[in-house]
Parts: sequence; structure tokens; C-alpha cells
Amino acid sequence: MRIVIAGGHGQIALRLERLLAGRSHDVAGIIRKPEQAEDLRAAGAEPVILDMESTTVEEVAAVLKGADAVVFAAGGGGDGNRQRKETVDKGGAILFADAAERAGVRRYIVVSSIGADARHEGDEVFDVYLRAKGEADEYVQSRTGLDWTIVRPGALKNEGGTGLVNLADRTGRGPVQRDDVAAVLAELLETPGTAGLTLQLIGGTTPVKDAVAAVAAAKG
Repeated sequence: MRIVIAGGHGQIALRLERLLAGRSHDVAGIIRKPEQAEDLRAAGAEPVILDMESTTVEEVAAVLKGADAVVFAAGGGGDGNRQRKETVDKGGAILFADAAERAGVRRYIVVSSIGADARHEGDEVFDVYLRAKGEADEYVQSRTGLDWTIVRPGALKNEGGTGLVNLADRTGRGPVQRDDVAAVLAELLETPGTAGLTLQLIGGTTPVKDAVAAVAAAKG
């Protein structure tokens, strides 16, 4: 498959790019800083320089043309910038969905967050983040032209993957390794039966492949 990832230099995205390239997929990552390009090449991905905050649907659609699937893994960062939660976490996901539809790419996976809720209350930066993610998720869920899957990981950790997760409609809160999030995303991309699902993801006891197969089977 050809897979295009928005937020291609993110910690989860770089892990996903390595996994997908290792499975012989053709991978491209959208980045806004040219100096990040070499990191993507090292991960086996083609770098595409494009600023998701200042581009157009038409420009992104041109990049997505011919892709089999896309992953929105971009984020406004943890720098406390409220505005970027709106322009990246929300606006970027919406623009990427519109561009995928424009380009005729149905498979669309979103990396969201446990707690994402368009009606989440509060004025702290994390409240704004959860609200933005929730609003973006609702928009994607409304798109009948997309075979979407929304993944909502718990607290992200960098302590090494276990290959064991809890993936379900509701898991409760908990930590999850970024390595394991990337492994789940790779498996979801190769499992079309997971389209239309919104899934929470934390560390657990089920091997990644089995966990994804189980949610696909439950959907029927």
C-alpha cells in the first residue's frame, strides 16, 4: 500500500514509518520543516514538505492522490499554545479528511486521545486540546466518504514496546507505549474490517495482532 502520514516527524509517526517500510509499504510523511527530512528518510519514508496550518485542501489532495490510506498523526505540541490545538489538532484533521475525500482515498486513521470530547469543559490548555480532538473526531465520524478508524491512546510513554495492549471501545485510562501505538496503527492499516470504529488504547495483556483481530471480529 501507499500510505501518507500527516505529522510525519512526530514520535508515533516515525515509529509507524519504520514499521510500514519494514513491511514493504510505500510510505510518505508530511512535515513542515525541511531539516526533518533526513529523519524520515532514515525511517524509510518519503518526506513531503507542507505546512498543514497554511496549506489548502487542493494542495494536500494533490499529495494524497494515489494513496491507499492516510494517517493523521499531527499535533499542536506540548508547548502550551492553545491556538495550535485549534489549527493543528482540530483544523489539520478536518482539512486532511477533506483532502482525502477530494483525492478519493477512503481509508483514514486518526490518532486522537482518551478523553477527547467536543463538549469537554474547562479552560486549561489540556482542556482545549481534548475539546479540539473531540471536535475533529466528530467531523471525521460524519464523513460517509471515508472508511475511518479513530484511535484514542492513553498516556503516552517511551519505555519500549511490550507488544501487549488493551484495545476496545472503552478501556479506562492508563499508559501505553508509543511503540505499541505505532504497532496497533500498522495492524489497523492492514485490517479493513476496523473501519467505522472509535477505539481506546492502553497497555494490556493481548498481543497487538490479536487485539486488532478481536475488534474487527466484534464489529462483524
